[in-house]
Parts: sequence; structure tokens; C-alpha cells
Amino acid sequence: MTRNVHCVVDDIDTEGLDFPPWPGDAGKRVFEQVGKPAWQRWLAHQTMLINENRLSPLNPQHRAFLEGEMLKFLFGGGADTPAGYVPEA
Repeated sequence: MTRNVHCVVDDIDTEGLDFPPWPGDAGKRVFEQVGKPAWQRWLAHQTMLINENRLSPLNPQHRAFLEGEMLKFLFGGGADTPAGYVPEA
């Protein structure tokens, strides 16, 4: 059975995530307030951040940066792209 949430990113009722996607309070907040479509957009943005900034998810400093960017992206009205980033055409 699917779980519905009111997604604060898209301001719609939509299918919720299956489990908290991040540890701690941030993951709980995402689980309770973000829908699957918005989460998928964040994952694409996160991949771009990891690639463009050459981040390692194993590095605690990089994880802290990604968490901050995730919260900005999902709850703060969007996140910036890295300087010099040019999307593929």
C-alpha cells in the first residue's frame, strides 16, 4: 500500500517515500514532507553536485555539504548550481 504526503516542494498530495532517505532529523523531515517526484529531482541535482564538485559520499564534510544543499533544495526554495556548470544540451 502506498503512503501519501502533502509535498511541501510541489504543494500537492502525492506518493510519499518508502523510508527516510537520510539519517537523523533531516531524513525524518524529508520522509514526512516530500513526495517521490520532488525527491527524484533532488537525486538528479545531487548527482550533478557530486560530479561537478568531485564529492565523495564517504567524506563527512562532503556529506554535510550535500545535506545542507538537500535542505535548501527541498525546503529553502531551490539550490544553486556549481560555478561554471553548463547543462548538457
